[in-house]
Amino acid sequence: MNLYDILNKATAKPHALSQEELMFLLEIRDEKEMQQLFHAAYGLKLRYTGKMVSIRGLIEMGNVCAKDCFYCGIRKSNPNVERFQLDREAVLRMSRWAWKHNFGSIVMQSGEMESEEHTAFVESLLRDITNMCNGELGITLSLGEQSEETLRRWKNAGAHRYLLRIESSSEEIYRAIHPQNHSFARRVECLKILRKLDYQVGSGVMIGLPGQSAAQLAGDIEFFRKMDLDMIGMGPFLPHHDTPMGKNVDFSENFKRQQLELGLKMISAVRLQLHNTNIASTTALEALRNDGRELGLLAGANVIMPNITDPEYRKNYKLYENKPAVNESSDDSIRELTRKVAAIGEEINWNKRGDSPHYFARH
Repeated sequence: MNLYDILNKATAKPHALSQEELMFLLEIRDEKEMQQLFHAAYGLKLRYTGKMVSIRGLIEMGNVCAKDCFYCGIRKSNPNVERFQLDREAVLRMSRWAWKHNFGSIVMQSGEMESEEHTAFVESLLRDITNMCNGELGITLSLGEQSEETLRRWKNAGAHRYLLRIESSSEEIYRAIHPQNHSFARRVECLKILRKLDYQVGSGVMIGLPGQSAAQLAGDIEFFRKMDLDMIGMGPFLPHHDTPMGKNVDFSENFKRQQLELGLKMISAVRLQLHNTNIASTTALEALRNDGRELGLLAGANVIMPNITDPEYRKNYKLYENKPAVNESSDDSIRELTRKVAAIGEEINWNKRGDSPHYFARH
């Protein structure tokens, strides 16, 4: 295969690449060819969103979780986590901070829970935040699998987007990284319900899982296409020492380099195949290299989610090791982010929700 021909084909129209061509992109090793890949994907990003980075203020509302995923530091069976759950006033205070500091959007994220008490709490928060900011903040929820009734209530209360990562579209891999009582089918069904309820729907996968092939990652991109997703949030697999999958991983410089490269290639391949979806440059990239998030933007991503949770809680929301900016204040985080974004010639999309172009194209 010829890289030049593949990139020309991909930039001409969306959904143009075959699985074999996507695999070819993901298996690039030559540094010069990788830069050509990133450059082509960045050019597409410019076509749809310009030199603008949309930001979402991330609020980690709690680390209590009913799930027991083999890779996650806040898994139910981890006894070494100090559990917390933010109260209404804390979430409102962080949301107000985001609004007053010209954020256009926030993300409300927590461990997965299903109960009427939790549903009502989030529903009330959504109404309070919407009233507080006169409906000016875009609100993304990342609260796991829920019933259709719950998702409808949250949508009616003011949520705009929902991020539900599939982690892998391969049922074989999904079963290998989750306990038997975790249902792949239910997760996919929740994504379909979110579309039915007219959320802006997001999903994503872990990249560089043990035993994962380029063919399976190419399959993930095809899954994104088939699900007609509006936003993609994915990142490299990073180990946590208190998990079954993280105990024996050597977090070496070579491991970090390989995971970063594969993460960046996946961002570029998704941009080249899907064109107008929102793609996040995730914090996991920064855990691998200090400028990882900026490299993600230059590889075709257009969204960053700076953490605006109080530092006293951040240290207990560790899904993986080496989480960046755990002790950094929200003010310091946004100053540093603004500086870094400007250094690569981009600008933050202040006071704008940064909705997915793909969502509006669908409508």
